[in-house]
Amino acid sequence: MAEVVKMPKMSDTMTEGVIAKWHKKVGDKVNSGDLLAEVETDKATMDFESYQDGTLLYIGPKEGEAVPVDAVIAVLGEEGEDFQALLSGGDAAPAKEEKSEAKAEETAAPADSTPTVTAEDLGVTVITMPLLSDTMKEGVIAQWNFKVGDTIKSDDAIADVETDKATMEVTAYADGTLLYVGLEAGEAAKVNDIIAIVGPAGTDVTPLLNQPASTPKAEAKEEKAPEASTTSAPAATASTSSNDDSRVKASPLARKIAKEKGINLNEVKGSADGGRIVKKDVENFVPAAKSESAPAQESAKSETKTISLPTFVGEEKYTESNVSQMRKTIARRLGESLFTAPHFYLTVSIDMDNAIAARTQINEVAPVKVSFNDMVIKAVAVALKQHPAVNSSWQGDKIRFNQHTNIGVAMAVEDGLLVPVVRFADGKTLSHISAEVKDFAGKAKSKKLTPADWEGSTFTVSNLGMFGIDEFTSIINSPDGAILSVGAIQQIPVVKNGAVVPGNVMKLTLGCDHRVVDGATGAQFLQTLKGLLEAPIRLLA
Repeated sequence: MAEVVKMPKMSDTMTEGVIAKWHKKVGDKVNSGDLLAEVETDKATMDFESYQDGTLLYIGPKEGEAVPVDAVIAVLGEEGEDFQALLSGGDAAPAKEEKSEAKAEETAAPADSTPTVTAEDLGVTVITMPLLSDTMKEGVIAQWNFKVGDTIKSDDAIADVETDKATMEVTAYADGTLLYVGLEAGEAAKVNDIIAIVGPAGTDVTPLLNQPASTPKAEAKEEKAPEASTTSAPAATASTSSNDDSRVKASPLARKIAKEKGINLNEVKGSADGGRIVKKDVENFVPAAKSESAPAQESAKSETKTISLPTFVGEEKYTESNVSQMRKTIARRLGESLFTAPHFYLTVSIDMDNAIAARTQINEVAPVKVSFNDMVIKAVAVALKQHPAVNSSWQGDKIRFNQHTNIGVAMAVEDGLLVPVVRFADGKTLSHISAEVKDFAGKAKSKKLTPADWEGSTFTVSNLGMFGIDEFTSIINSPDGAILSVGAIQQIPVVKNGAVVPGNVMKLTLGCDHRVVDGATGAQFLQTLKGLLEAPIRLLA
């Protein structure tokens, strides 16, 4: 009897999986233990083995498609067995009935129904934009490593894709010729959009690309066409003037700059392909001569002026750059956090005299130099064990109290911010924490962090003290329930034993999600943290 194969839950945070590659096709015999497919989870690409024997009757998702956990992805059974009832939640019917029903369906099918063409029909493999991180919505092609017509192998990295977290490689997953490339380098595509097609040389993939689903796009283009025709009428009328430059081939930016400077594009020579005028052509343009009317107008104006002022000519300039995938995600996630979680902040001052002395002694014997930030991370992890309410997250209809302490460490990179995670920080030594943080910093700068490095934090530490910032507030790194902002150590006068003496003070600001952390709870956590940092010997116990 036929049985369904469902998308397995391969990690604790997995909600869906992407079929990276099918190793079997419909009609193949499958034995228990055979490699059925490769599934890309939120953390890695893993092999998915069959737990049943039988013939592969049905494959649901195509390669590159995302499927929720427990959704049906395939059906195994006897050859010719009816499995349609299983897809709708019923039981499978005998094979003979399937054949008779299939004939009836063929008879009843309209004569004018449009057949759909699949990749299997053409013998090609469709490569879609993969889901490379849990927050990824789209990817930008950083560069293509092959061009149309090149021969590639299944393990070749055909392109580098810039995600919201890093630049990662996209593998072909098939041998053959690169038949189609869907977008240029620098262009973005949504997850699961077709980016390339691989197959036998000379295969015509036009029928596959011109599926009925593309009709709305064609209609949208047709709707825009009348607009172009209607706007061309005034342009044609205006072009009768000898000064009109609307039909000169120029980039939008070059045309804008020319308009601001009062330059007629008819007088500018273009340096791009086909004589097209670009920005540098306009900026480097020097008028041959001024019109005779200009001096007359200037002299008329000077006669009416009673005060002579020096003329200062300035030029408005600006640059624009496309928003990176990382910056898009930062904007989206921090916006969601700030406007969803009710934030409140608590600040405490820490006497760092003992911490400074302890760090000096530790670094005399430690295999890795320990920073004040490493001491804060360790102290935070220890304090969270005593205050589990701060080590929590809002889950909508419940609150999750984490019993483990995974500390996210905010790191500034060229395109924005990454938060790799020091896992189980409460049980690690200061040297261990320091080594991990240094390793993460190197990977972050070179964009070598993997999803496993930045997922799973329960609390986040953000330190701007090294930039001389005395005190600041941070937006919570969702789904964490709190975040700690660490300021610089300041040398200021303090009162000790009734006398004013020099002191070293560092301010810590705790940002809390009021849905899970109350004011008193946050204050008690800060008091514990203050005690640990002012008596750092307790961190070594």
